[in-house]
Amino acid sequence: MTSGKRGRPVKYDRDQAIERATDLFWSAGFAATSLDALGDAMEMTRPSLAGAFGDKEALYLEALERYRDAGLQALEATLSGERPLRAELADVLRDSTDIYMASADAARGCLLVGTASVEAVHRPSVRRVLRESLAAFNAVLEARIRKAVAEGELAQGADAASLAAVTSAVMHSLAVRARAGEAREALDRLSRAALDMICGPART
Repeated sequence: MTSGKRGRPVKYDRDQAIERATDLFWSAGFAATSLDALGDAMEMTRPSLAGAFGDKEALYLEALERYRDAGLQALEATLSGERPLRAELADVLRDSTDIYMASADAARGCLLVGTASVEAVHRPSVRRVLRESLAAFNAVLEARIRKAVAEGELAQGADAASLAAVTSAVMHSLAVRARAGEAREALDRLSRAALDMICGPART
């Protein structure tokens, strides 16, 4: 951020500022992330923060929504339907685990699962974003699984909605287990077991 003479608007890179705020919220959570810490990381004064993003909750919500939108875009790209369902879901679980464990310090898991689930209890706006985000991820998974059923990859009687929910639940578990310090090998075993349950045992 750079500031000009008095009366001129403050210039800043909004995307970069949100990225830095997201990093703080992801590591420390909403409550433990102070406005001073946000200002330092984003290189913005408190008045500039308020003018650009509103209060801390509004900034946090924007960070959550951007994180969700990027995740949905990646999920849709991976679940293109151009490869077998098992291969695509395997990539989803592997890539998700990569993100959950990617940190210079302790693994941070998922921003939504790890931080929004805590704040959702007493912040209705966060609960709404969390609920809508989980539903959006489920919808992408369900659409791909329905395609697999229609094309004979899965049994005709397969419940696509339930299988999508199971896949989401496994991803949430991976996020929590990563944050708890579980080894990557154990997380990968869970992913393989989930694939066997959803798609059937791998063919050799």
